[in-house]
Amino acid sequence: MVYETRSAQETFALGERIGREAKPGEIYTLTGDLGVGKTVLTQGVASGLGIVGTVNSPTFTILQVYENGRLPFYHFDVYRIGDEEEMEEIGYEDCFFGGGVCLIEWAERISGILPEMRISILIEKDLACGLDYRKITINNR
Repeated sequence: MVYETRSAQETFALGERIGREAKPGEIYTLTGDLGVGKTVLTQGVASGLGIVGTVNSPTFTILQVYENGRLPFYHFDVYRIGDEEEMEEIGYEDCFFGGGVCLIEWAERISGILPEMRISILIEKDLACGLDYRKITINNR
């Protein structure tokens, strides 16, 4: 599926829809350049899961766990991961194969450990369509 959003609010709303429809054990991989709106979409997913409070990208902590929604939400930002072995230190398997929802920003950096069954989300800009335009492609594998 391909979606087009023209504001941060629309991107957030798409994330909310994803969060409302998310099922236990689902893994979402999120890719796109810096500044395309990965965190905005993630905040929408968290909202759709019923998570209350601030949701920020865990760039320096790698993983942020939210348990106050209808399902546990495991938010990874692996931008600063040096190699996939670092993910083992974090205990990623408990998150990937647990009963919550997993969302991984910069997922291409850990492609070797990603489960085959996942939902891939790619966010792209197209400045010809405006500064706030985003093309969001969602693929189930």
